[in-house]
Amino acid sequence: MSSARNILLLAAENGALPHGKVGGVGDVMRELPIALARRGLEPVVLTPAYGLLDEFPDTKQIASVNVGFGGVAESVDLYEIPLDPDTGVRHCVLDHACFQPNGPGIIYCDDGDDAPFETDGGKFAFFCAAAAAAICEGALEAPDVVHLHDWPAALFLALREFDPVLSPLKKIRTVYTIHNLALQGVRPLDGYDSSLHAWFPHLTFETETVADPRWEDCVNPMAAAIRLADGVNTVSSVYAEEITRPSAPERGYSGGEGLEEDLGKAQSEGRLAGILNGCEYPEQPAPAPEWSRVVEVMQSELMRWQGEQGEIRAHARATERLDTLSSRRPGILLTSIGRIATQKVQLLREEAGEGGSALATLLESLGDDAWFIMLGTGDPDCEAFLADHAAVHPNFLYLQGYSDELSDLLYRAGDLFLMPSQFEPCGISQMIAMRAGQPCVVHGVGGLKETVEDDVTGFTFGGDTPRMQAASFLDRVREALELRRSSPERWEKICRAAAAARFDWDASAAKYEQVLYESGHA
Repeated sequence: MSSARNILLLAAENGALPHGKVGGVGDVMRELPIALARRGLEPVVLTPAYGLLDEFPDTKQIASVNVGFGGVAESVDLYEIPLDPDTGVRHCVLDHACFQPNGPGIIYCDDGDDAPFETDGGKFAFFCAAAAAAICEGALEAPDVVHLHDWPAALFLALREFDPVLSPLKKIRTVYTIHNLALQGVRPLDGYDSSLHAWFPHLTFETETVADPRWEDCVNPMAAAIRLADGVNTVSSVYAEEITRPSAPERGYSGGEGLEEDLGKAQSEGRLAGILNGCEYPEQPAPAPEWSRVVEVMQSELMRWQGEQGEIRAHARATERLDTLSSRRPGILLTSIGRIATQKVQLLREEAGEGGSALATLLESLGDDAWFIMLGTGDPDCEAFLADHAAVHPNFLYLQGYSDELSDLLYRAGDLFLMPSQFEPCGISQMIAMRAGQPCVVHGVGGLKETVEDDVTGFTFGGDTPRMQAASFLDRVREALELRRSSPERWEKICRAAAAARFDWDASAAKYEQVLYESGHA
């Protein structure tokens, strides 16, 4: 039995709380702690409140803690959010005006390319300082392990290392999980309101420990965490190997994104591990929904989004398309659900066919009785690309929004799920689609390679350049659809194998406990 009992998980998202999830980190914070509790551990999840205390049920204030930030003494309130006590998980939030700089409920702020992470850098630096103070002041019971997730929680380790007031934290084991290496939270060391020295003017940091390896005048929270954590992991074993090598965009290869030397050093020291995320599996899988119900929910969600956001071009196009949609389900339904980001859309933009994009080539090859429905929001440029294609291709429906109910219906209604990500540390969408018996076409990288077995539970593609990858993706989609048409028995076998595949959170939690939480291991 483990000697590490109390686990404090720090993250920007917590999908167990209302409005607490943006991406996969939120899913992990909802599900991993429950699996840890099933193993007899005592997990506590801590996030900022983002001005949403009124949205949380039965909030209970635990304490107030004092935090030095920006040369000013701040008081931060700590609350517990009682949820289902049977899970064995405590959920806590820190409340302060600094956690809602652009208004309540906004987890990540978009400052644009001219000042990346300007707002979020300060917000999450303050979060790390407040979390550290909560432990040292006794507002939270001192954990056996502090488990930090992605760059928003990373500066906790730099504060632990260089703030003498926080020296008691050095007795606590620390684990740092990388969910997305492409986002590192880089800001200047000094000279700006949003910089390391401006946030913590009373501290002296060793530059070589916190600096970005490419820009010596910048702090890189993720790099600092990789250097300082007792254990480092990422969310699949394949991705853990990929990130120890340099990225090569010309080859369509996403590796260490500038941190490959730090990650390679962690690997050589035995501090780097890859542990696949899990997925929840109901006792009885839900059946495929009636097509009329899918259409009804698409229409109602579009109306809701329009009421909240006004007339957006994508909404208008989707409404027109739904008005002409037959009450009969398309003969073939392709789906894709997820955050709309360059990582997930770029291969669709690659040139293919007669000078058009891979997406246009795909849509033109499908025929009249096949539809591609894509659900998600994110990068405005990627959204515009999808909206442009939806305007001219009658068999493409782009739904620029998100809905748990609608995503669940599409996962269960689709025939083939498309996930042509450039890179994918783990991925959850492919697991959910497979769980519903919908095979996937995926790029054979990261967690996608680890979860989809080619021609057994789905279809994978590769390629030595982005254009070759796009061409290979198109070929695999065509081959999958041809298999569905010509060999229905083999197709059904793949569907059943996809539905039977299991990526269990209990297995992942066991690895966290045994490989990362126990001192003397990675």
